Amino acid sequence: MASDDVAQLADSLARTQVGEGELSYKGQGLKLDNAESAAEIVKAIQEFEGLRALRMEGNTVGVEAAKAIAKALEDKKDFQCCNWSDMFTGRLRSEIPPALMSLGAALISAGAQLKVLDLSDNAFGPDGVKGIEKLLKSPACHTLQELRLNNCGMGIGGGKILAAALTECHRKSSELGAPLRLKVFVAGRNRLENDGAIALAQAFQLMGSLEEVHMPQNGINHQGVTALADAMRHNPQLRVLNLNDNTFTKRGAIAMAEALKHLRSVQVINFGDCLVRAEGALAIAEALKDGLPILKELNLSFGEITEDAALAVAGAIKHKDQFEKLDLNGNCLGEEGCEKLKELMEDVKLGDMLGSLSDDEGEPEEDEDDEGDEEEEEEDEEEEEDVDEEEEEEEEEEEENEEEGEDELSKGSQMFTPPTAPRPPDVASFLCFPSPDKLLRLGNNRAELIQQQVDVSDVGKTVEAFLKISSVFKEDDLEVKAAVLDSVDALLSKTFTTASAQTFSFISSLLVMLGLLKSEDKVKPVPVVAGHLLCLEHAAKQTYFPREHITVLHAFMTRRSKALESCVSARDILRSTLQRLQPES
Repeated sequence: MASDDVAQLADSLARTQVGEGELSYKGQGLKLDNAESAAEIVKAIQEFEGLRALRMEGNTVGVEAAKAIAKALEDKKDFQCCNWSDMFTGRLRSEIPPALMSLGAALISAGAQLKVLDLSDNAFGPDGVKGIEKLLKSPACHTLQELRLNNCGMGIGGGKILAAALTECHRKSSELGAPLRLKVFVAGRNRLENDGAIALAQAFQLMGSLEEVHMPQNGINHQGVTALADAMRHNPQLRVLNLNDNTFTKRGAIAMAEALKHLRSVQVINFGDCLVRAEGALAIAEALKDGLPILKELNLSFGEITEDAALAVAGAIKHKDQFEKLDLNGNCLGEEGCEKLKELMEDVKLGDMLGSLSDDEGEPEEDEDDEGDEEEEEEDEEEEEDVDEEEEEEEEEEEENEEEGEDELSKGSQMFTPPTAPRPPDVASFLCFPSPDKLLRLGNNRAELIQQQVDVSDVGKTVEAFLKISSVFKEDDLEVKAAVLDSVDALLSKTFTTASAQTFSFISSLLVMLGLLKSEDKVKPVPVVAGHLLCLEHAAKQTYFPREHITVLHAFMTRRSKALESCVSARDILRSTLQRLQPES
């Protein structure tokens, strides 16, 4: 080990906190690449009798270092708390699962009975969930009370794996007479979407022991919200429910309101930025009248709630003895509605409990609440059906083409002409009907082919090509992800670096096609998918991307827009990156 590394580690160890049963290296920025670099930590663990908690937040642990630490944990039978958030900074995603597997195997071998497992802010994706799958199913987690996996990029696949592991853990622990009683579940910013949320809801319903659920910014729509609502009804001790920045719409909000009627222990509800709308807010107000007796905080901000619904909510909390805070900011009350709300809160002696209304969006221009939800949801379902039918038609067309090709080859052989090789897919075919498989079949020089065949002097065609390429982005498929990002880089680097580059026109046209900017021409925006925003987030970090457009993009990502409701997690990732990249004023 280099002398400066030794000095850094020695200094860190000098700052190591040793509490009652706890060894903490929190926030020390240690870079542990191998067993040698982890030797002093290993020694400290080995010499710590009765070790119950190890804090490794804010360090970076490689595979070999993790194995060494795991070896030291193998005889720590009293171990209970894994505070391991932000523990793999700068590591390749492929390094994290084996590191987690080593640590998990050690805890199982030790006979530990965990209470806390915190792996938040480790961007390990679905593979990372596989890395803790065996641990979660083992007796070491039969006693688990807190599971924190915030901002881990689990995706739908990871959510399903996690749900299955929790279900198995509950089954096995129940057979032993002491069923898993998880109390705190945290999984915000994980792109779980409906399928992931529905899978987890089934596990939640089975356990019935939850006291806190935090699942903000997961791209969950009314189907997933409804499933979670049903699950919450079976968790009577629930105290905190945070689903901020998902998309309830009327259906989800009404389902959740029905569930709240059955819950008597809830103290904090955060449905901010969830688009509950007027009818959903009225349903929640109805639930408030006779239920939720010890509620303290209610957040219904930025939900397109109108004046009447907001007043109904305020009127429903006036008899809540323990109530402390109501947030209705960013809704559609109008100036007069805001004044009425303030007056009502003052009249019932709750004026100081009303949050700011400074971001109120004014009265809605058109009364679309009654039909908006139904139409939007029906359109979503129709679009999903159209996509499925389109994919089936593509597959049938490709099969027919292959059969026709085989027939032609057969005929050719009868005429003593040599058979020709099947024609590989070309860029035009991919851009006409984009799919991950077609992109991969373009081969390793796909980026060069796209650069050659897309006319970047035509802004409209360039934007269309970007949207087509990014639409097949898959976070969970590393091969497809790499192919998409390489293709995006090839297209946009050429677009922004040509002598005649029209960068502002490109950004404007892109915002129009995403439905974020109105156009004088009759342009039909595309349905926004997560890939569009995640690829734009990737591009914004590259050197070819014009810095002068960062602020403009950030402004549009900060505004509330129906166009982005289906992919709020991706929007938040893009918004966060743009915020960080903004030039200093």
